Amino acid sequence: MTVLINLNADMAEGYGAYDIGNDDEILKIIRSANVACGFHAGEPGVMHRVVTRAAEQGVSIGAHPGFNDLWGFGRRRIDMRPDDLEYMTAYQIGALQAIAAYAGTKVTHVKPHGALNNMAAENPDYAMAMGRALKTVDPDLIYVALAGSEMEKAGRKLGLRVAREGFCDRQYEDDGNLASRKIPGTVLKDPQAVKEQVLRMVLEREIVSRHGKRISCEVESLCVHGDEPTAIATARSARESLEAAGVKVVPLTEMTFH
Repeated sequence: MTVLINLNADMAEGYGAYDIGNDDEILKIIRSANVACGFHAGEPGVMHRVVTRAAEQGVSIGAHPGFNDLWGFGRRRIDMRPDDLEYMTAYQIGALQAIAAYAGTKVTHVKPHGALNNMAAENPDYAMAMGRALKTVDPDLIYVALAGSEMEKAGRKLGLRVAREGFCDRQYEDDGNLASRKIPGTVLKDPQAVKEQVLRMVLEREIVSRHGKRISCEVESLCVHGDEPTAIATARSARESLEAAGVKVVPLTEMTFH
């Protein structure tokens, strides 16, 4: 039986005259795009360009909501009331749905960005707020959630489809959460290290933390960060190593969720 996996990337994170990441090239490698919706990065023109090209490549698109933090690129933690977070998430999903209509395509998933993703992984109130936004805007949306996190739990409580996510290019702590970017070496830039991590996650169903602890995990989707200078090399390494191992890399819309 062929093993299926989704490969996604965080994209459309330029703004006006400023480009971040090589969206055109990474779209040729990945199968699902997480599109920034204007709060931590992105704006309508960038969103339109990425969504249009994703549709041409057969890449499924999802909203990539973040904190309202352009200066910090959404990587600064912000304390919010859960209801404010819920409406902020719904607002960003709606923005991408409108832009997707121009490309004749649909938003199929939601994957939070940066500090919002890290906080929702640990905070059940944040995780549920985001889940309620998905369910209200479109109950068919797939909630992309760090495997084993509060987001995964919230999505299941709400009856949403949950895509458990692993990270190709990030190190983990012993509790299964992502290690802080402030710690040197926690962002993997070496294609060989990425290859080893993705094959372990998909074929052996485990992650090795930065301290060497083995953590069991089940993932349907793997993420590469499109803003990194090494993104093309690491994304290509991830996909080529998976396919060489007999794994089929598909859009999220072709995955089966448990």
